[in-house]
Amino acid sequence: MRNITFFSIIAFLFTGCAMNLVTGRKQLSLVPESQLQTMAITEYNTFLTANKVLSSGNKDAAMIDRVGARIANAITRYYTSKGQGSVLEGYKWEFNTVDSKEVNAWCMPGGKVVVYTGLLAVTQNETALAIVIGHEIAHAVAKHGSERMSQGLFQQFGGVAIEVALSQKPQQTKDMFMQAYGIGSQVGAMLPWSRQQETEADQFGLIFAAMAGYNPQEAISFWQRMSAAGGAKQPEFLSTHPSDATRMRKLQQFMPEAMKYYTSRN
Repeated sequence: MRNITFFSIIAFLFTGCAMNLVTGRKQLSLVPESQLQTMAITEYNTFLTANKVLSSGNKDAAMIDRVGARIANAITRYYTSKGQGSVLEGYKWEFNTVDSKEVNAWCMPGGKVVVYTGLLAVTQNETALAIVIGHEIAHAVAKHGSERMSQGLFQQFGGVAIEVALSQKPQQTKDMFMQAYGIGSQVGAMLPWSRQQETEADQFGLIFAAMAGYNPQEAISFWQRMSAAGGAKQPEFLSTHPSDATRMRKLQQFMPEAMKYYTSRN
């Protein structure tokens, strides 16, 4: 009986894996992207209602809108040129700025982005902000949150369909969704982004920012500032985005490729 269970699990994990068009690696994928985007619309609007969102006339909000639009356009060009426009199927970009001291930013499926004003004290300039937004969008486009959501469904519910999880344990499933995308006070309840996910987000985030006309070399200075800003109490952003010597080394490795996109545009 134990062997049957073991092989059943292996078979389940094998059939639940799909090739990611962005990263080129197989990911556990138990939730269709369309369903995640539907959940994102609901949870995004709920979040915006419960928080203080700055109007587009605000200087900071206008900058975030501007950076977000440039990066969204760059990403669309990038995947269209590769014949992979399906990566962004269903995406309807939204960029909102929340007035909060929290040092954080995130992107839900379908391009639903929030930047907290507390992050701007660390980014300090538009280029660094583009690095962060590119990084967060890269997590979403590479379906890292979907991967974590699938892992959570498997670990907590035995891999049931998302509809079943929502009907049987709606609040727990919604909390899992928010945690999977690093949103809210319960973010620490879930493991940080894996090293592989972080590396992928850094790599593609640099490319996205560079294609939008922002110098990717600013990423080094930004992550150094972010690390120094940690102090005795680590910002929420760092609790799910580890910053260390390994990251700096990887960023330097990715820089030549990203600079090609930057120099070709400028």
